[in-house]
Amino acid sequence: MYMIQLFLFIAPLVLSSRIGQDYSSFDSASPEPKSRFAMLDDVKILANGLLQLGHGLKDFVHKTKGQINDIFQKLNIFDTSFYNLSLQTNEIKKEEKELRRTTSKLQVKNEEVKNMSLELNSKLESLLEEKFLLQQKVRYLEEQLTNLIQNQPEIQEYPEVTSLKTFVEQQDNNIKDLLQTMEKQYRQLNQQHNQIKEIENQLRRTSIQEPTEKSLYSKPRAPRTTPSLQMKETKNVEYDGIPADCTTIYNRGEHTSGMYAIRPSNSQVFNVYCDVKSGSSWTLIQHRIDGSQNFNETWENYKYGFGRLHGEFWLGLEKIYAIVRQSNYILRIELEDWKDNKHYIEYSFHLGNHETNYTLSLVEITGNVPSTFPEHKELVFSTWDHKAKRHLNCPESYSGGWWWHDVCEENHLNGKYNKPRAKTKPERRRGICWKSQNGKLYSIKSTKMLIHPSNLERFE
Repeated sequence: MYMIQLFLFIAPLVLSSRIGQDYSSFDSASPEPKSRFAMLDDVKILANGLLQLGHGLKDFVHKTKGQINDIFQKLNIFDTSFYNLSLQTNEIKKEEKELRRTTSKLQVKNEEVKNMSLELNSKLESLLEEKFLLQQKVRYLEEQLTNLIQNQPEIQEYPEVTSLKTFVEQQDNNIKDLLQTMEKQYRQLNQQHNQIKEIENQLRRTSIQEPTEKSLYSKPRAPRTTPSLQMKETKNVEYDGIPADCTTIYNRGEHTSGMYAIRPSNSQVFNVYCDVKSGSSWTLIQHRIDGSQNFNETWENYKYGFGRLHGEFWLGLEKIYAIVRQSNYILRIELEDWKDNKHYIEYSFHLGNHETNYTLSLVEITGNVPSTFPEHKELVFSTWDHKAKRHLNCPESYSGGWWWHDVCEENHLNGKYNKPRAKTKPERRRGICWKSQNGKLYSIKSTKMLIHPSNLERFE
């Protein structure tokens, strides 16, 4: 463009100068005749200008081609990126549709479970009312029969009275059977409801992305304070016929290990895991198997429980206390080390309430592993965020909540779950361990803590 402008500027000047010379020569009335052709110098100047103009146009064309090629390359890159982005967007839309379908199905199932639970509750209430009325009628009939027997001892019972008593007994048995059936259905519905809730929580967790994952690893992780997962307590409603513990469930004919609903000491209804062994059923209050559950929890979670009843869990100090305050109980501890050696020990024990920080007192009964608990001493339960008086920093150095004395003992079943590669003594001490009186420190692979009434005929 610059060369074109230069040529357009120079050409008129050359022509004007040439025309001026022509006019001046004409005015001078030169006797020579005027030439019809342009001067050679003028032609050279025009040719030179045209040559420079051609070179300028050539350079401009090359530059323009390079710029156009760059633009096409950038457009190709943009088209490729846009195409890949559209593919990813389509995949995300498909996953979102599937997630919405799954969520809608789960919501429908949850509503069905809720409706069935309401129906069962209404049926239970009606059955309880009928049972209460029948009991009143039976009492009235018994009183009348007693009066008849006292007034007429020599007269035999009338057939109508006998048939009436038989009918009442049959009705009572039918009501008991119905109550047992309703309890089984209630437990199944409760299990399905918990499973649906767990799936919904997993779906919510997968749909939420953290803004910066690096922040999770750049700072030291504080102990988790997860809410209670495994037990959804019902409203504080009276449910006659709900067992008080796993032993009662076993005596009623349920001889399979699994999750059941109980209501001890007129407390709220909650779920426990019943472990059937040796002709009876034990209530499982703690279980460690693989380290999937973090046990470095808060006082609040140790009080009310955390984890999953079919995996690793802690039942909760309040629920344990509600069970054991009914009668005298036995505490059984089962241990398995990394060499697959199994050990156990049983204690008679007493557990205090929350005002005493759930103080534990033990007396050994039997076992094949030496005890590490001091007998006839009050052991106070503490966590990293709740420390009793006269208490050292055991939960901070050992991790997890446990029963402690004046000094930190080297037995701790709620510590960090260590794999066999943890060889140093401080690592083993911070993890699950059991140190006997002879000084041997057991590195624990799995633990169970179970309770069982010492009087087997209790709660019948």
